[in-house]
Amino acid sequence: MIYLDNAATTYPKPQVVLAAVNYASKTLGANPGRSGHTMSIAAAEEIYRSRKALADFFHCDGPECVAFTLNCTYAINMVLKGVLKSGDHVVISCLEHNAVTRPLQAMTAKGISFTEVEVVPGDNNATVNAFRSALRPNTRLIVCTQASNVIGVRLPVERLAALGHEYGIPILVDCAQSAGVVPIDMQDIGIDYLCLPGHKGLYGPMGTGVLLTCKGESLNTLIEGGTGTSSISYEQPLEMPEHLESGTPNVAGIIGLRAGVQFVSKRGIANIFRHELSLVQMLYDKLSADKRIQLYTERPNEKYFVPVLSFNIQGANSEEVGKKLSELGFAVRAGLHCAPAAHRYLGTLEQGTVRVCPSVFTRPEEIHRLVAAVKKLADTCEKKRTETPRNSLILKESMVQ
Repeated sequence: MIYLDNAATTYPKPQVVLAAVNYASKTLGANPGRSGHTMSIAAAEEIYRSRKALADFFHCDGPECVAFTLNCTYAINMVLKGVLKSGDHVVISCLEHNAVTRPLQAMTAKGISFTEVEVVPGDNNATVNAFRSALRPNTRLIVCTQASNVIGVRLPVERLAALGHEYGIPILVDCAQSAGVVPIDMQDIGIDYLCLPGHKGLYGPMGTGVLLTCKGESLNTLIEGGTGTSSISYEQPLEMPEHLESGTPNVAGIIGLRAGVQFVSKRGIANIFRHELSLVQMLYDKLSADKRIQLYTERPNEKYFVPVLSFNIQGANSEEVGKKLSELGFAVRAGLHCAPAAHRYLGTLEQGTVRVCPSVFTRPEEIHRLVAAVKKLADTCEKKRTETPRNSLILKESMVQ
């Protein structure tokens, strides 16, 4: 199978990641930081090395600012529910994933409100002005994806962070589609809360996520429990990262994630991005030449996009196209991609889209094969459309007779 669903989870995983997970599973079976024996200490040391690797990679203040979570969704929920209280207002973009919109919608029952701002692809001034216009005296948080998981459009997070800080409002950035794909310097950009998955552009295992913040100690905790520290107290520790981490961590996954970060660092983010974007541009050029195929953005470029592309075949349901492509040996994502807000913005809420996202392992010939398959399906759909009126006429004539 040609795997092109990397916006959901990268596959295959690099050999160094598989080796790291295998090593941890075989040799680090003890609970880190909970015991004084050799294996427990070794596991704790490996977890610390993973924190440091992530802190260095994203240029946050230090390893203590790195909290490991189940996934990116969990990290986002930790911030939203740790910062907001009744009467607070949040500004988000119109391209957000359900990881943002669903918790905020649930929190409206507690007196929290939010405003969706329209993004203007290719016009960062208009996007920033739209965010500025949506701010209120009770706005306590700006939340935005760095790149849409549906159409790959990048938001000007640097300018949105500056806007928030101008008004004393922190910013949460969902880096699900950008971490490991574009450079992210938390200190330079001014990101207060950076949420990311380990299993996408960082090539780590599923079931890993990260919240990076220097404000973790000020967050209300989402869960409390054992941390291996201050065990005599019923109170959750205030110190990071224990403040936000309770229970046994995913040791093998976290060590595998570190190996993924090292893999991306060695390959070079610029090289990875250039490779993936060239494949998406190739796909865009070939599909845009076929009038039966609908695309939803301008040709992706490095300034305004990450390597994600959505399309539809005229007259065909996206999920049916995805199913047919699967039967032909292609793994793509079809439907709403857990982002109905983005589809409402695109006008594809009823139809959804077929989404393609390459990885560092994707080859140009695989994109060529996908194009051939898509055009073959477009031929079939066109044939059905042209035959339908004649068949309907035959049916009506037979009924008359």
